Amino acid sequence: MRGIRRTLAFLTLFSCVMLAGESVRSLYNKGVKAEARQDYEAAYEFYKAAYDKHPDDLKYRVPFERIRFLAAASKIRRAQKLRELGKMQEALDLFMKAAEIDTSNDLALQEIRRTKEMMSQPAGQAAATPESPSPPPEQDDLHKRLEEAGGPVRLGALSYAPLSALKFTSSDSKVIYETIGKIAGINVLFDPEYTSRRLSIDLQGVTLQQALDIVGLESRTFWRPVTPNTIFVAADSQAKRRELEQSVIKTFYLGNVSTPTDLQDVVNAIRTILEVQRIQQIPSQNAIVVRGTPDQLALAQKMIDDIDKSKPEVIVEVLVAQVRRDKVRQLGIVPPQKGSVTLLGSSLPASTGTGTGTGTGTGTGTGTTAGGLNFNNLQHLNSTNYSVTIDPLTAQAIFSDNNTKILQNPHIRAGDGVKASLKIGDRIPVATGSFGTPVGIAGVGNLGVNTQFQYLDVGVNIDITPHVHPDNEISLKVQLDVSSQTGTASIGNITQPIISQRKVEQEIRLRDGEVNLLGGILEEQETANTSGTPFLAQIPILKYLFSNNDKEKHTNEVVFMLVPHIIRGQELSGINRRTFDVGTGTGIDLRMVEKPVKPEAAGVKAEGQKPGTQPPTATPVSTPPSPVKTTPPVEQPAIKPLPSGQPSLRLEPSTASPARGSSFGLSVVITGGKDISSVPLQIVYDPKILQFITVSTGDFLAKDGQPVALVHRDDAVSGILQVMAQRSDSKGVSGDGVVFNMIFTAKAPGSGSIRIANPGVKNSQNQMVQFVLAPASVTVN
Repeated sequence: MRGIRRTLAFLTLFSCVMLAGESVRSLYNKGVKAEARQDYEAAYEFYKAAYDKHPDDLKYRVPFERIRFLAAASKIRRAQKLRELGKMQEALDLFMKAAEIDTSNDLALQEIRRTKEMMSQPAGQAAATPESPSPPPEQDDLHKRLEEAGGPVRLGALSYAPLSALKFTSSDSKVIYETIGKIAGINVLFDPEYTSRRLSIDLQGVTLQQALDIVGLESRTFWRPVTPNTIFVAADSQAKRRELEQSVIKTFYLGNVSTPTDLQDVVNAIRTILEVQRIQQIPSQNAIVVRGTPDQLALAQKMIDDIDKSKPEVIVEVLVAQVRRDKVRQLGIVPPQKGSVTLLGSSLPASTGTGTGTGTGTGTGTGTTAGGLNFNNLQHLNSTNYSVTIDPLTAQAIFSDNNTKILQNPHIRAGDGVKASLKIGDRIPVATGSFGTPVGIAGVGNLGVNTQFQYLDVGVNIDITPHVHPDNEISLKVQLDVSSQTGTASIGNITQPIISQRKVEQEIRLRDGEVNLLGGILEEQETANTSGTPFLAQIPILKYLFSNNDKEKHTNEVVFMLVPHIIRGQELSGINRRTFDVGTGTGIDLRMVEKPVKPEAAGVKAEGQKPGTQPPTATPVSTPPSPVKTTPPVEQPAIKPLPSGQPSLRLEPSTASPARGSSFGLSVVITGGKDISSVPLQIVYDPKILQFITVSTGDFLAKDGQPVALVHRDDAVSGILQVMAQRSDSKGVSGDGVVFNMIFTAKAPGSGSIRIANPGVKNSQNQMVQFVLAPASVTVN
């Protein structure tokens, strides 16, 4: 019993160990599969789980360490997409997980800091991350100063609504500037060296920005913003522009330059075209630091955006096809062509002879000799005395057909204007020269001959330089070389290779995806050989019995084809193709383009248009500048009557009862005015029952014969008419009289009031004058 328990315990422990081992292997295999499908985050989790179970096993540690970078990079990419969608917190969580996976990934730490800065509402108050050490106090002060520093000063948004009329007759340019400034609600300062000019200006339908530019052009002056509601006017000259124009600095980072010459080309273009003298390139950062006017920097930004673009890229599919076909046919019967007869010497008939000798003794002898063939023994020849040799009869019927196909289809990716090379094959050494020890040099042993070699690229060699055109066409400068070693030759006791070569070099222009036959070589070789019995070998049918016919046909065809594909085109936006007005030769000034407002959007007729005279023109609905409020004025407490002698502004008649569809007039009357030079004010009416038609100047400001400038702007939606009259000289007038004459049309039944709001009447000393205001009531029948 005790033995059974021990056995069960052992089996339980063994099974647990085996299950644990299988679990680790399963996690590892899952990680391998996830990595194969490029799911690096899942692969990291599987590898990490396997590594945690066996941290001492290199089999699991190596893939865990290797996959960390890829998993962190995958999380960073997902987090960047979430941040682009505005999901800041989710993106931040993923960035932090990426930093935990790979602590050496600086990009994750940078993205964490950047995301926290974007999430922080007040600039510069994002919580410092542990990875970014706090700067020293003096450096922190500098950063604060930079964070609090403003950009280039821009004039506050001026209304795009066109002025109905702007007329000055022989007026001082200072007065014109000040008048436009009061209408726009901006302050106008003048250079101490400014010299006034007498100008006559009559403008219709221009905006405030255009009016300022036109006055500057007429008076040969320029203006620059000092604050969002203040401009400074000075004479237009190079010296004054250098002295007074704003100077701003900015660093531009270029992301698509690859060589220092590219960066230098951008710097030269900005320096030459924009006349920027203070510009410096930083090749180590691919950056350009520019100091100039705001308009110069804006145009520099435009030029950099136009030039610093990713180059178009092309994949060229090269097809090198070689087809070789060899046909060999041997057919016929070759009869014996020659024979020979050979005598066998050992079997020839023998010859007999008798001789007599004389001397000291006398004797007679007889002998037999096996000799050569002679006429005497021809009669004794038989079949054993010779042999006959005849060539064999040969019959041949052989046919062979060999087809060989060689296909090479490499793909080459190249950027616009960049040469790409592809070499597939071998490098074969070729002797180019040799040198040895000169004869007769004492003390030098036999060093032999040293041979110099040069290696040739044999195989498929392709050089392609593409250029992408805006119309999706591609110019290719191609050099294609297909070579192979076909044999060897001995030259000067040195074995040299024999290389066959097929080379094409040309420049072509193709469309995207167009198949082009770059070149083709067709070689055909036919050989016919007949051998046999003369005369009989030429008989049409019998020739196959008395001759052998050999025919060989070799065909070799080589074709080169190119198929270009654009994988990245030239990206040109609308702003890249736009033409900009950059001012004159004196200085660079960008002209701001007003956004037109369609008449349908306004829903009212243009101011100053009389019914039935012409089609309605656009009346942009916009917010007038700050000094003259555009919103209906808030109900103010009733103005207490002032002591006698104080001027007053009232509307006459104080009551009106026009019929629907009829027009009626109202006048703004001033009483008790003293030294008055300008009268700007607002007329507030009910746009539901009234429609403004026109306004004209009265006799008060022009009582001494001086011309009066009148400017007005009507907002038919809110029912606010802004109107201003100003004398052309610096003197004021006193007394009573009519300042403005207005005409309205009753368009709908109802009752309402017309009142004067926000008066800004000033005397010749540019001091505000207090007034008593009196409204008028209107009832449309």
